[in-house]
Amino acid sequence: MNRRNFIKQLSATAVVGLTPGTLTSQAFTSNQTNISGKLAEEKIWACLMHLSFNFAGGIKSWGGLRTEFEPDQSVWDNAIKSMANNGINMVVINLDDSVLWRSHPEISLRNSWTPEKLREELGNIRRQGIEPIPMFNFSATHDAWLGKYSRMVSSPQYYEVCKELIVEAIEIFDNPRFIHFGMDEERSDYQSHFDYIVTRQNELWWSDLFFYISEAMKKNVRPWVWSDYVWHNPDMFFKMMPKSVVQSNWYYGQDLDPKQTYVKAYLDLEAEGYDQIPTGSFHAVPGKNFQALNPKNIGNTVEFCSKYISDSRLMGFMQTFWMPTTVRFEPTILEAIDLIGEAKNVFEKK
Repeated sequence: MNRRNFIKQLSATAVVGLTPGTLTSQAFTSNQTNISGKLAEEKIWACLMHLSFNFAGGIKSWGGLRTEFEPDQSVWDNAIKSMANNGINMVVINLDDSVLWRSHPEISLRNSWTPEKLREELGNIRRQGIEPIPMFNFSATHDAWLGKYSRMVSSPQYYEVCKELIVEAIEIFDNPRFIHFGMDEERSDYQSHFDYIVTRQNELWWSDLFFYISEAMKKNVRPWVWSDYVWHNPDMFFKMMPKSVVQSNWYYGQDLDPKQTYVKAYLDLEAEGYDQIPTGSFHAVPGKNFQALNPKNIGNTVEFCSKYISDSRLMGFMQTFWMPTTVRFEPTILEAIDLIGEAKNVFEKK
């Protein structure tokens, strides 16, 4: 089978049942309670934790490609404890190459967590009342963690590797409610400083997204993605994106102006009826001191989205902190967690 026919067949297979008009969030029924046993309607208050940081492997200002497992256990433990103390009920774990995958150990960093170690950590997280969710970032801008397979994007071998990683992660996480596939910033301008540039677009981008989604759906796990594709291609996004896919638009500034493209996306997603988990950040500028710039972002995001998104489609909120899980960045990580905890308290008092 030649490459064009392979892509067409894959796209046709994956898209069955996935178009916005034919599949909704109601398709996911068997695992829709969180770790506390409460109904899924409870608002999600999530933090994104980096087990791997090689989503930024092509970005030299963030240290370039890691070759060895990086997180400090004490920082990881303190962050999870802080989440529990702040009432955070979900942690999205960016796994990528920091697990010694049984299916593909060749992509794993030296000294990666074994599946057994990861399961142990997941048990600890659940005992603290927090729901762990797996994440792989399959954006071609953020897939340096795939090693040699990052240069095989959209090939038969690539699909096989991605499928096996998704299946293994879902198994280790005991069929979680969600799996996050990333898919942000796949444009050449985001890779202009890379030595090797790969971007998918048009039918190929969508067929690959449908492939990841279909692998999650086979296990009754709801897919979740970043929403920034809608900033540049709104017509195509709303034509093609299934309503079953949880949307996390993101904006990291402190002033949310609804006329601004990145902020307006929250309103557009609401108008089209998508379930959302709006995402903020307490981030820093790479450099000697990593000075944090936006302490009011998550609080203002919660206030803005609570006002403009229907409660029935506002699934919750997520806080990000784009820095490795290491001692150097522990103070900023803990402050970021405190900030979403404060935003949660304000939200719940209204």
